[in-house]
Amino acid sequence: MGDTLEFSDIYQEVKGSWNDGRLRFSKQNVVYKSSKTGKVDSIQAGELTLAQWRRVCLGHGIKLGTSSGHVYKYDGFRDTDFEKISEFFKANYKVELTEKDMCVKGWNWGTAKFSGPLLSFEVNDSTAFEVPLSNVSQCATGKNEVTLEFHQNDDTEVSLMEVRFYVPPSQSDERQDPVEAFAENVLSKADVIQATGDAVCIFKELQCLTPRGRYDIRIYPTFLHLHGKTFDYKIPYTTVLRLFLLPHKDQRQMFFVISLDPPIKQGQTRYHFLILLFSKEEDLTLTLNMSEEDVERRFEGKLSKNMSGSLYEMVSRVMKALVNQPSRQNTFSHIPQCITCSYKASSGLLYPLERGFIYVHKPPVHLRFEEISCVNFARGTTTTRSFDFEIETKQGNQYTFSSIEREEYGKLFDFVNAKKLNIKNRGFKEGKIDEYSDSDDDQHDAYLERMKAEGKIREEGNDSEESDGESDESFNPGEEDDDIKKQKETGGPKRPMSAYMLWLNSSRERIKSENPGISITEISKKAGEMWRQLGKDEKEEWDTKAGEAKRNYEKAKQEFKESGGGATSSSKKESRKSGGKKEEKKRKSASADKDRERGGGNDSFKSKEFIETSESSSDSDHKSKSKRKKVIVDK
Repeated sequence: MGDTLEFSDIYQEVKGSWNDGRLRFSKQNVVYKSSKTGKVDSIQAGELTLAQWRRVCLGHGIKLGTSSGHVYKYDGFRDTDFEKISEFFKANYKVELTEKDMCVKGWNWGTAKFSGPLLSFEVNDSTAFEVPLSNVSQCATGKNEVTLEFHQNDDTEVSLMEVRFYVPPSQSDERQDPVEAFAENVLSKADVIQATGDAVCIFKELQCLTPRGRYDIRIYPTFLHLHGKTFDYKIPYTTVLRLFLLPHKDQRQMFFVISLDPPIKQGQTRYHFLILLFSKEEDLTLTLNMSEEDVERRFEGKLSKNMSGSLYEMVSRVMKALVNQPSRQNTFSHIPQCITCSYKASSGLLYPLERGFIYVHKPPVHLRFEEISCVNFARGTTTTRSFDFEIETKQGNQYTFSSIEREEYGKLFDFVNAKKLNIKNRGFKEGKIDEYSDSDDDQHDAYLERMKAEGKIREEGNDSEESDGESDESFNPGEEDDDIKKQKETGGPKRPMSAYMLWLNSSRERIKSENPGISITEISKKAGEMWRQLGKDEKEEWDTKAGEAKRNYEKAKQEFKESGGGATSSSKKESRKSGGKKEEKKRKSASADKDRERGGGNDSFKSKEFIETSESSSDSDHKSKSKRKKVIVDK
């Protein structure tokens, strides 16, 4: 047997939901990594005291217990995995993997047993269900009754709000009420936040972007208290995933971002990120409400009793020490520290970091490289001076950051390439991409060439009835394709529409009916989003129609040329030009004759250009005109 056992598609139970990820058993520890959040749970081999194999809804599961009282549940194993896991546990963990049957009778009366952090409800000595006491948010007592309320998990389709236990009166002469005894057992392990003792320190009137407002932050040993005029939030440090300290683009402000799981709630709104905004010029002198000995023992030199410095440094330093999470600075060194862009019609800043991207701030988005399936560079919907940066995750979600200045293109591409991310449209003009980073002229040309190749799936400019017949492949505004010019001049066959334009013509009325009052510009944007979301099979139908239209166009154009239509029209055009020149010459000659008849009295009203370009004049007239030209120039 090897040194490790690895299993993919394993589910961990978290507050009533199943989070998928990967599980690895090694000689030193048990490691589980969530695919959704990237959070890693590690159990040291020496801490394992319990291992049970159970039949569960998703096949088979393992329940692990530690000497510190923590319980971990992993489901999604196959029946055949039992033997090799059991042997591995005996050889490396000195723990026997025992089989445990669950009670499925459905009875609602039984025995409640408290075992560490678990409340187990058993029927005939078989477990019917278990309640992790860390999920309990409130515990209320009544006459012969105890009510448990639970922390909610937004990822669950159905949430357990509360459970009520009926505790019959005790027949013995025990002094303690059984209801109170039950409640005390729950509260001893429940995650009920209570502000016991004084705060370590308090930060007054901090500017918070999400949730918006001014808040006082009271720092307690196990949680932070966000106190505002309307709302209060208590945030346990165990719910903090990551900390980010990000400089604003103006270099005068700083963002401090706290990633939370589970999020804090305000009505039906969920805040997965707490974002604070600081001015770099704001300083603070801070004194912790602890003795110097306690500070040294608790924080091991990370903090001192008296500190001074910038306000953002004080807040981030205290949070880093209490949460014990690394504060992740921006490491995007070869381009500006952030990129101005738009996401969901709101302007913000995109930060490329060492291990992912984070967008600040409305709404905040954090995407780790390991959860990104591919990225895509697409042209902007309204101008050639910007482009869109699209990120698609392995879960199938797509994030589009738009209106990025084209000057950022080469640097962003180099960054993505260095991180070895899959670039969806790498095949388009890749030779040009390297040239883009050399000079401004090459950058622009390469960008246009690249965007032309992608133009089939995006609509350029405003959507109007006159643009129905135009090809979306024309990327240079004001510069018509040679074929289109010839068509207009010769009256030849109309150029075929692209697959996107064919789809748009058939879908325009439906978009209008589904979005009453939508403007022309909004139709264009909405259509672009809908087109990107179409599946491969749906787009193939329109690609086929576009291909057929193109073949018909090529055939009609060839027949038109063979019939001599283009040449005839060109001859007529040249004839019109020649005739126009003769008429112009006659008009100028007649005008000059009239001037000679009048004499020189009205010459002062003639323009300088007219005098210089006159073709019918005598030698004396030339001398006279030369004098008049000098007068006009002197004026």
